[in-house]
This record gives sequence, structure tokens and C-alpha cells, in this order.
Amino acid sequence: MHRYVVALAAALFATTPICAGTISAAIADPARPVAQVATDSVRQPAATLAFAGVAPGMAVGEFFPGGGYFTRLLSAVVGPAGHAYGIENAGWKGTVAADAKLSTLGNVSVAALPFGTVAFPVPLDLVWVTQNYHDLKIAEYGTVDTAAFNAAVFAALKPGDAFLVVDHEAPAGTATAAIAKLHRIEKAQVIREVTAAGLVLATEGNFLRNSGDDLTVPIFDKKAQGHTDQYALKFVKPR
Repeated sequence: MHRYVVALAAALFATTPICAGTISAAIADPARPVAQVATDSVRQPAATLAFAGVAPGMAVGEFFPGGGYFTRLLSAVVGPAGHAYGIENAGWKGTVAADAKLSTLGNVSVAALPFGTVAFPVPLDLVWVTQNYHDLKIAEYGTVDTAAFNAAVFAALKPGDAFLVVDHEAPAGTATAAIAKLHRIEKAQVIREVTAAGLVLATEGNFLRNSGDDLTVPIFDKKAQGHTDQYALKFVKPR
């Protein structure tokens, strides 16, 4: 059975019937951009949304929507009683322009802010960053104090609620310069940094893992693109 089908079935089985149906409907929405739908088998949206615990009525903070692949799905799942608050890097002009199209979704707000800024208007049920935590280490995009960033994420969350990080695995001991070259960051480093801010690692998802990925290859290289070994980490703010 195709890996995506297996992950979809497992994710929806583990989710409440109401949320499972909402997630399925969001993914099946014919209004989704064709180019985004084409990447579903790689990005595993059902498994990711279920793992994060996205549910109707939630206030979700999303870092770096990048044109809204997950933003559209978050919008559909949290529904009219919820809201998705996006923060885009103001320096990424192309994605800022693409994010502007998300304004047609009534429960989505996206702000273009200096890179690494954490500024949400309400306490959040979930903070979300997929495939972009490593970018916080790339000085070309803006200088970010990741300790301060994670502390601000901690402060933005309601007690008991979660911070989702999905990113590309890197070789053990990968230094900052190599992170910028590979666009990968070691899972162990993310865990160290996020837990240092007071968040607790609650669970890890393996639905995006690929043991055949050469971790020394940049993620945009054709040999790796779309097939990287990725981890999903769910951290929780203690009550």
C-alpha cells in the first residue's frame, strides 16, 4: 500500500470521528490549488493535522505560511469558530505576495513581520512551523535569537497546548553554516532548543521519515527534493 494511504488511514483512525471527517473534507475540497494538491503524497497533510491535534474552534499560530499550503487546511479544520494567524518573513517578498491571496479566507490573518518575530493577538491553542524551523538559523534571512523565539512561543501558548515542529533531518552535529547550506537541522538540536524554553516533548511522529535519504544532500537537490527524511515533534506547554 502507498505510504501516503497508510499514513492517512492511521492518522484518521487515531483522531476523533468529528476531527477525522473535518480533516478529510478539508483535504478533499475541490477549491484547493491544484499545485498544492499535487504535493499531498509528500507532505502528508492528514497525518500532520491529526498528529498536531488540530480541531474546530482552535486559534492556531502558523509561522511562514509560504503561500498557504497548510494555511488553507488549517482554516477549513478550525472552521468559523476558530482562526489561523500567520506570520510571514517580511523579507520573503514572493511568499508575502502569495500569502495575500489567503485574505479571502474569512478566518485567516497573515502579518508580514521581521524574521523571527513572535506576535499573535490572542493566546493560542497551537503553534505550527513546518519545514522552516531550520531557516531561523540562516542569517541571510535575518538574525534570529532562537532561544528568545522559543521563549516567545512558550508565552504565546495557553497552558497544556502544543507547538508543532516538522523539519528535515540533518547529520549528527550539523553546525550553523551547514544548516544554511543543507536547509536541514538535526532533530536532537530542535529538541534541545525547544525544551530549553520550558516546553516538553510530548510525542514524535514518524509518518514523514525516510531512512533512504542522504542527509548530506541539500533539500533542494533533485536527489533529495520531495523525498527528505523528516521528523514531526509535538511539544506541550505544562499546565
